[in-house]
Amino acid sequence: MLFRSAYYGVNEILSTIMLNVVAVQLMNFLLRGPLIDPGEIERGTRIPQTERLVESSDLPLLFGSGRLHIGPLIAVLAAVAAYILLWRTPLGFKVRAVGFSRDASRYAGIAGKRTIVLAMTMSGALSGLAGAVLVFGSESHRMVTDGSTAGFTGNAGFNGIVAALFGALHPLWTIPASFLFGGLLVGGLALQRAVQVPSALILALNGLVVIFVVSSERFKRRLRERPVPVGDVPTTDPSDSPEATSPPDSIDPAGEGDP
Repeated sequence: MLFRSAYYGVNEILSTIMLNVVAVQLMNFLLRGPLIDPGEIERGTRIPQTERLVESSDLPLLFGSGRLHIGPLIAVLAAVAAYILLWRTPLGFKVRAVGFSRDASRYAGIAGKRTIVLAMTMSGALSGLAGAVLVFGSESHRMVTDGSTAGFTGNAGFNGIVAALFGALHPLWTIPASFLFGGLLVGGLALQRAVQVPSALILALNGLVVIFVVSSERFKRRLRERPVPVGDVPTTDPSDSPEATSPPDSIDPAGEGDP
């Protein structure tokens, strides 16, 4: 997929969303076949899940008890590392330059295709880190799926896109945006159990956020490209310029010419 984006100009978001369906169905096949827990076959239940992972792979809990593990801390550190890489290193400057304008970066001598492949590789590594946190930090400590198109991630990728857009595509601003939408998702499920408010309302809210963020970017771009009226352009009196008050170079101020 990253080579198609780098060499053929395929949109990254659309291609990854379509390949998500392929990856989820492949995972469903593996969890129902080669990776299924042998105990499920013996009991005849055949729940699509793996064996319980070894206890040494469990993520440590932050407070020794409860359900809060070091996964959020890993995510925050990854966001800070992404900020340092993108805004404080030459490689990050190249990545941002190619992202802003591929043609301008090529004119400046930056290898656009190589930079895109490298950026997509690092993005895939961060996605793999997020998936590992979901598995090793889960309550069951195993990979399990319900057979839906969301897979075992529970639409975490789509929620990540919404949080990134709400955070203005900046690594540091995505930190509070992620906590905000994480609270909305958990609170939506709690409201559905408590007062029968449908949790799908949160999904509608995510869609509204995407619409308003994308629309605001287009609105701000139109404001920047709007021509300035002629009456708003500051004008200066030619007599106020230094050239108008200083004598020409060809005239001797003392009234004497060169010998």
